Amino acid sequence: MGTLYLVATPIGNLEDISARALRILREAKLIAAEDTRHSGVLLKHFDITTQFTSYFEHNKIHKLDMILAALAEGDVALISDAGTPAINDPGYELVQAALASGFDVRPVPGASAPIAALTVSGLPTDSFLYLGYLPHKASDRRKALAQVSSLPYTLIFLESPHRITDSLEDILSTLGDRQICVAREMTKLYEEYWRGPVNGALDYFNSKDPRGEFTLVIAGKAKEEKNIWTEEEVLKSIKKELKAGRSAKEISVELAEQSGWNKKEVYAVINSIK
Repeated sequence: MGTLYLVATPIGNLEDISARALRILREAKLIAAEDTRHSGVLLKHFDITTQFTSYFEHNKIHKLDMILAALAEGDVALISDAGTPAINDPGYELVQAALASGFDVRPVPGASAPIAALTVSGLPTDSFLYLGYLPHKASDRRKALAQVSSLPYTLIFLESPHRITDSLEDILSTLGDRQICVAREMTKLYEEYWRGPVNGALDYFNSKDPRGEFTLVIAGKAKEEKNIWTEEEVLKSIKKELKAGRSAKEISVELAEQSGWNKKEVYAVINSIK
């Protein structure tokens, strides 16, 4: 029995392919490629003569049996047009089918546009949410943005050049003027990164003729800073609560949440009054 390898390929610069990826592509019994014409250029460049077949959005279900049959005889490598297979590209159904049939499935890591853009965005990378392409229709796009507007995570979307300015307008109106990194044509000849507020990005790309593939990295909702009470405000509230017969412990816990003061600090003020 063979292994299904999900092989990441370059998103632009051919030098980004790994030595392991090249070996797997050469040794596999079959390569399943999203676009055989596009992948044919890559395989020819590296002198890889492995048999390959198409596996794309509109034939992915019909090709399952053929690919599973090939797996029964040897390894199969799945590649997309660019980047990591199954991330906004065909692959999920094949992985499910291979696992259900008892085949081993392994990644051959490499380029990934969302991760590449995130790492150079200058925005927080410790927690993020990748949501693929924004919806085509403006109403659906605004609805999708509204659903994540309150989340604190860095947001990552893909977008086409034809809708980039419309999407930026909807991001501005729905999420506000947050910080954004617009990554265009990563690792390619006209590679470009625009960093700053959404309003600035909208002005910039409105003045251009946007071309290429875009990845948008947007700051999550900022945490609201607590309004720290003054000492006078804390004293006034403590006196009011003491007069109402509340215990020092109750007051310190409650005021700590409301005032932004530390519980011990509030307790110390209560003791000083007593």
